[in-house]
Amino acid sequence: MRQSAEPRIVVVGAGIGGLAAALHLAAAGRPVLLLERAATPGGRVSSLRPAGAVTVDAGPAVLTLLPVFQRLFAAAGARLEDHLALRPLPVLGRHVWPDGRYLDLMADQQAAAAAIGDFAGPDAARGFLDFQARAARCWDALEKPFLTVQRPGMLALGAQVGLGLRGTSPFGTLWDALGEHFADPRLRQVFGRMAAYVGSSPLLAPATLMLVAHIEMSGLFAIEGGMDRLAEALAGLAQARGVELRLGAAVAEILVQGGRVAGLRLADGQRIAARQVVLASDAASLAAGHFGAAAARAVPPLPASRRSFSAFGWAIAGRAEGLDLPRQAVFHPADPAAEYAALARGRMPEAPTVTLWAQARLAPAPAPDGAEPLMVLVPAPPRADTREMPAGPAEAASLAALARAGLRLRRDAVLAVTPRDHERAAPGSGGAIYGQAVHGWQSIFSRPAARTTLPGLILAGGTTHPGAGLAMAALSGQLAAAAVIGERA
Repeated sequence: MRQSAEPRIVVVGAGIGGLAAALHLAAAGRPVLLLERAATPGGRVSSLRPAGAVTVDAGPAVLTLLPVFQRLFAAAGARLEDHLALRPLPVLGRHVWPDGRYLDLMADQQAAAAAIGDFAGPDAARGFLDFQARAARCWDALEKPFLTVQRPGMLALGAQVGLGLRGTSPFGTLWDALGEHFADPRLRQVFGRMAAYVGSSPLLAPATLMLVAHIEMSGLFAIEGGMDRLAEALAGLAQARGVELRLGAAVAEILVQGGRVAGLRLADGQRIAARQVVLASDAASLAAGHFGAAAARAVPPLPASRRSFSAFGWAIAGRAEGLDLPRQAVFHPADPAAEYAALARGRMPEAPTVTLWAQARLAPAPAPDGAEPLMVLVPAPPRADTREMPAGPAEAASLAALARAGLRLRRDAVLAVTPRDHERAAPGSGGAIYGQAVHGWQSIFSRPAARTTLPGLILAGGTTHPGAGLAMAALSGQLAAAAVIGERA
């Protein structure tokens, strides 16, 4: 590699946002030091091993917006297909209700419309196609002026209302928009799940979040060998492009001198000089002072009332029997409004939505031989403090929901993940997994952007703009790299 005369940039956090930032900076010829406190890269892309050789993806379970990652690999001079084996999901998810009725939402739009028509009648099928067209218009209108810019502005939204967003009700709620297309309340539950993907309530999320429906129909992909392979591939490419990666390197403080970033102090006492730092960590941890008091003022604190949901999860080595399952199955409660009202009050719902990831399966299929990797998830409220919520009631409610649907869950070995664990991973977050909740049309303007008020400190990751999810984190890394290059160090 050609040695650069540019000063070294330090990226803190080797999650997808940090890896993307490091790759884009290296591709621009900038020397990069990438620090990760864990023993492996990946951040929220992580796995658990409840028993033996059974490995369970404990974070994101599928890849969306494939072109984002193809462009990221291309920026490093590589092809994604040469590093990852992808398997498209023919069924986006099975949706199950307490009465035993279920709907398989197909990845093919016409097949999905046919399935919805069989489930709820021809008007529902037409409503679905109209909704998908509306979601596509929303994506087309928002992709470039919002997702790929440093900081979206209200004037840009106003311009889009007069153009591509016309008819998409950008100032209304997702729940109300769904009601315009689906008379059957169960279908509102199915597509209201788009808000849950970012830890938010569909009753409060803006209608523009319908663009997630377009993203899903554009393809969901499993990665052979597990989602960890994505982080491993990106970390390997970064190192091949000259990035120095240090694992087990926890940052205790961002040093500030003369009103700008001056470097870092590691937990072991080592100091690293740097004029520019990309912090690819939870923005709530920064605001709460976990990277030092001087840097904490770089972003405003996130009030507990605006935090996204947390979750209880159980990584299981076992078998799911009694139903032929696709990779994702969602078990809906009869009353979603009661669920979201409880979460808004900071309480666990008595009947939560339960999501089961059968990670060895793609299309609906019986349990494979032997133990299979399973992940069960239920939403939980974030907390204003770090007190533990008991896992027992949530676990009992999730098992009851699965049993009512006719699913027998054999659990040979189980590892639980609680909101307290999420808080430990991101101190100051209250366990919120997705940063700020997407509630109200103005929420997009208050999410932290790449540039902060502290010169030299740049943010990346899923709690910053453009939002939660692997693809959004990758885009945040690209925006962070551009902000670094555009700043005078």
